[in-house]
Amino acid sequence: MKLRNFKIHFNAWSVSSTIFVLLVLLPNLSILGYLNHSPSENWYYVKEYMLNKYVINSTLMVLFTAFFTITIGISLSWLVVAYDFPGRKLLNWALVLPIAIPPYIGAYAYNGIFDYTGVVQVFLREAFNFEKGIKFFNIMNIRGAIFIFTIFLFPYIFIVTKSFLEKQSSSIVESAKILGRGSVDIFFNIVIPISRVAIIGGVSLVILEVLNDYGVVKYFGVPAFSTGIFQIWFSMGDINSAIRLAAVLMIFVIAILFFERIIRGRKKYSNTNSKVTPLSRSKLKGKLAFFASFYGFSILSLGFFIPVAQLFRWLSMTINRNVRLDLLELTMNSLLVAFIATILIVISALIVANFTRITNNSISKLYAKITIVGYSIPASVIALGVIVFFLYLDRNLHGFLRILSPDVKKLFLSSSLAMLIFAYYIRFLGIGFNAIEAGYEKVGNKFFESSRMLGESIFKTFYKVDMPMIKGAIISGSILVFVDILKELPLTLILRPFNFDTFSTRAFEYANDEMLQEASVASLIIIFISTIAIYLFYKIGSKGDEKWN
Repeated sequence: MKLRNFKIHFNAWSVSSTIFVLLVLLPNLSILGYLNHSPSENWYYVKEYMLNKYVINSTLMVLFTAFFTITIGISLSWLVVAYDFPGRKLLNWALVLPIAIPPYIGAYAYNGIFDYTGVVQVFLREAFNFEKGIKFFNIMNIRGAIFIFTIFLFPYIFIVTKSFLEKQSSSIVESAKILGRGSVDIFFNIVIPISRVAIIGGVSLVILEVLNDYGVVKYFGVPAFSTGIFQIWFSMGDINSAIRLAAVLMIFVIAILFFERIIRGRKKYSNTNSKVTPLSRSKLKGKLAFFASFYGFSILSLGFFIPVAQLFRWLSMTINRNVRLDLLELTMNSLLVAFIATILIVISALIVANFTRITNNSISKLYAKITIVGYSIPASVIALGVIVFFLYLDRNLHGFLRILSPDVKKLFLSSSLAMLIFAYYIRFLGIGFNAIEAGYEKVGNKFFESSRMLGESIFKTFYKVDMPMIKGAIISGSILVFVDILKELPLTLILRPFNFDTFSTRAFEYANDEMLQEASVASLIIIFISTIAIYLFYKIGSKGDEKWN
């Protein structure tokens, strides 16, 4: 009887997981049917005159952003892990804060700082009578985009590399010192090689964020894949050509991920025994201590304090106009979609992660990989897939829905919030899954197996044993998903219903209309919520580490 119950519950978990995984795949597969259509004249024009620009600009942004973020991320992570200097404790968590500012908001802020009426040029004109800075300080180009991506995305590498280095045994570094290796030699010949997997994982996230971006490249006027897809789709009304360009972008992404796997290789670095002595920090003094503090706080200022100060400056200049904004409606819209999507994602991630843990076969491993597919696909491609999928559903379900309600719209699903929330689900399921899977890995299977041996069902074990033990991972995953949805621009911009605005779309629209001061309120609210969430995530992570160490 017990075995029978086990099969029933097992089938329930497997069927649910299969459905959730198919929901991720189907919209992306649905766009393949459009590739069978004959190309339009728009596509030949794009292929002849624009495709090279998209490929070249995207490649340049990816390569230079990857290089600069790696340089900043690795150096700062090694600095806070291996050395003690004034301000280290603050920098240890505060260097994550730039990730609270979406790159498109950072682009608005820095353009305001460096434009003709910005603080930099005004100061130079008034203090030094410098009148030739217009072209010199123009950041609305590909170089400016690379700077924006670098300064707001380097925390991806900083976080994963710091986490990896904190778990490394000090014996490796101590042995190198005994052999006469200097600090610089140790950094380049030991620290970087053993951190290679972590670095590649972080830079992969950076690259995907660059390719996903629409706000920065659109505002700076840089031709890229995302701007091309938007232009073909909305300006030309040619979804077929937009899908073809999206397919080229997907080939570009797959090539990068494949190259990442080759670079990562099969090399792994692990400790020779279970007892790991963390790195003991060396105390810096004098000029070295000053340089370490100056470097860390300079990067933190560029990535957080300076853009936030600019946004507050705009807010103070337009406080009377900004307080009249319909903030309550924006707040309700933003929190509503983020909350609903987060709940759906976390529930699905819990079920799929539990299924992959209790089965541990080739199918479950495949499911685990499929859940993170959405995050590797640029938002513009997901949006196209979701629209094609929902149009198909509307065409086939309209007759049935009319029986239930004769007045139902022909595009009932395609004009609803369901399409936007579904797109969030596809894109961010991987983030929730990774966080919860990490929680399951920490607690292991022994408590699950003990509960099953005592006769409890899988569902009761999941509810009474597993969920309380991975509560921190569930909260952390929810925070990460919620913040990413709150900041998401391309999906929201494309798939939102008519007259439905969120903080991200309102900030983008004001900035796109050169009303940067009015964009400050929505931008600051996004940053404020994201900063609080990041701090909570940091505290939860710290408590989790203390609990399991």
